[in-house]
Amino acid sequence: MTDSAHKNWVPPVPGTRAPGNAHSTMQVFRALAEIPAGFGPTVAAVGNFDGVHCGHREILDAVISEARGAGAKAVVVTFDPHPEQFLRPDKAPRLITPNAERLRLLAETGIDAVLLLKFDAALAHLGPREFVERMLIDALGVRSLHEGQNFRFGRGAAAGVEELAAMGAEMDFTVRVHGAVCVRGLEVSSSAIRALVAAGDVRRARWMLGRPFTVLSTQARGRGIGTRLLVPTVNLAAYDGLLPAFGVYVTRLKIAGRVFQSVTNVGNRPTFGAASFAVESHILNFEPQEMSEETPIELEFLMRLRGEIQWPSPEALKAQIFKDVARAKRYFERVK
Repeated sequence: MTDSAHKNWVPPVPGTRAPGNAHSTMQVFRALAEIPAGFGPTVAAVGNFDGVHCGHREILDAVISEARGAGAKAVVVTFDPHPEQFLRPDKAPRLITPNAERLRLLAETGIDAVLLLKFDAALAHLGPREFVERMLIDALGVRSLHEGQNFRFGRGAAAGVEELAAMGAEMDFTVRVHGAVCVRGLEVSSSAIRALVAAGDVRRARWMLGRPFTVLSTQARGRGIGTRLLVPTVNLAAYDGLLPAFGVYVTRLKIAGRVFQSVTNVGNRPTFGAASFAVESHILNFEPQEMSEETPIELEFLMRLRGEIQWPSPEALKAQIFKDVARAKRYFERVK
């Protein structure tokens, strides 16, 4: 392994078992120059993989299975930022998973390596054939590609799976096209998950993701918490990723390896006058916790209790909060 390749190893995710190789680690290449000479042969999938949802994992499992059987490396080619964020920043979707979390989830699948390409003007203007020749054949030695049926690539998304298969016949690689995955009658896609979360339907979003929708952040600054969390309320720092619709949710809060049951309000807290947006979690099984403003927080959204309401008084809000807490406790009792 070259020095540059060694620097890009990502450690395995603790406590997970990957379908292809439970003890694998994953390399991350952020430029073609970082890929060692003679890296291939590879079996690959190209895409954005936002959320690394059930549909993605079916494709990735097939990539890994074929690669193991052929003695090849299983590789993902993906982009940072998301192409829509570069091409149409004012219309780009809020992402399900920040880049670091997307890489962690990809590592969890057992993929051997990720080529994380910077999506810029040069890449956006690359034609389909140039993309295949430079990124897949020359750099990775691709022998087989797995893609979803709606996959598009190249300048202006000019080519799809039919054009890709034709190039494969010419350049000696195979193409396997995967149909849509359905979960409980719902067709899984990143856009469908974003729509569900944006509507507050975190239960159906969880079906498609295969895990709870999660926000990764830190404690809001300037709240004087010092190095300990001494009150049962946590406000998240400003977050530019996807958030659920305004409302109250049953949630699970993970701080420094500890897991707390919680109820979370997402919204502007209208009962208290001027709008003041916050993602505020009340911990049900609270115990003091060592914590700073840099401590990572994972907030899992499990079920929506209700929409956000402007109550006639703080006392009315307090009475409703007691009802929300009681429903959340019953939820955790049921799933225990």
